[in-house]
Amino acid sequence: MKVLLCRPRGFCAGVERAIETVERALVKFGRPVYVRHEIVHNKVVVLDLVAKGAIFVDDLAQVPAGSHVIFSAHGVAPEVFSQANQYHLHAIDATCPLVTKVHVEAKRFAAKGYTILLIGHADHVEVEGVVGEAPEQTLVVATAEQAEVVQVPNPQMVAVLTQTTLSVDEAMRVMNVLKRRFPALATPRKEDICYATTNRQMAVKSLRGKVDLWLVIGDRMSSNSNRLRELGADSGVPAHLVLGAAEILPQWLEGKAAVGITSGASTPESSVRAVVDRLRELGATSVEEVDGIPETVEFSLPREVR
Repeated sequence: MKVLLCRPRGFCAGVERAIETVERALVKFGRPVYVRHEIVHNKVVVLDLVAKGAIFVDDLAQVPAGSHVIFSAHGVAPEVFSQANQYHLHAIDATCPLVTKVHVEAKRFAAKGYTILLIGHADHVEVEGVVGEAPEQTLVVATAEQAEVVQVPNPQMVAVLTQTTLSVDEAMRVMNVLKRRFPALATPRKEDICYATTNRQMAVKSLRGKVDLWLVIGDRMSSNSNRLRELGADSGVPAHLVLGAAEILPQWLEGKAAVGITSGASTPESSVRAVVDRLRELGATSVEEVDGIPETVEFSLPREVR
């Protein structure tokens, strides 16, 4: 059995920025530093930061006045910044710049009076944050079927935005329906789905027909990790999403000649290495890195922790 290891995989620039923001805040301001919501959707990362002194909360009312609180890479609605001021907290925004771009577009379209159709999953925190920019003017559309029936006040004043971590193929299906139904549809100046999501999906597609099992390493809360698992399954072979090596069942590997491995954009490389080691224990005879699109993107840190 051979293992084909996708590249790129794992941490994207936005995730690296968010994690480093928490680590630097702990050094600069001391323990504890509070984080609203999981800084990224990966329990391994979260537990590591907890051990270093971070405290994760879902409600800013849980944070003592005067404390530093970091907003996660997924972004927050404007009302969350207002709450932080109300509670006398020192807010540090670790939102991925590519998510911030979607927020800026939402504000721009809303100011012009557009109804905004946001392609994404309504229960995802990133979508909740974007909707918060213009809740009265934003409708979330998750599927092509929903796109066929969504109603807007003025079909000549409709704009579309996209959650950054969607399946590229599924988002395109939804987009095509919206463009057909609303010929005047206003679109973003630049693609919303982030480069890392796209690159990781392309890497999985490049191995279509070359593996007979997919292991995607990521958290079940991670949108982009779930999309990678779905993409692997779409190629007609079993595909499993695992947080780490302990979740691999030996029977998955029975009769398999080639196993493809990738990891979500919030998955640490240590989890990947542990999975590879476990596969070697279970009979893997070779591990091959498969090159994809090189990634050189870097984002500057929030000014509070530079």
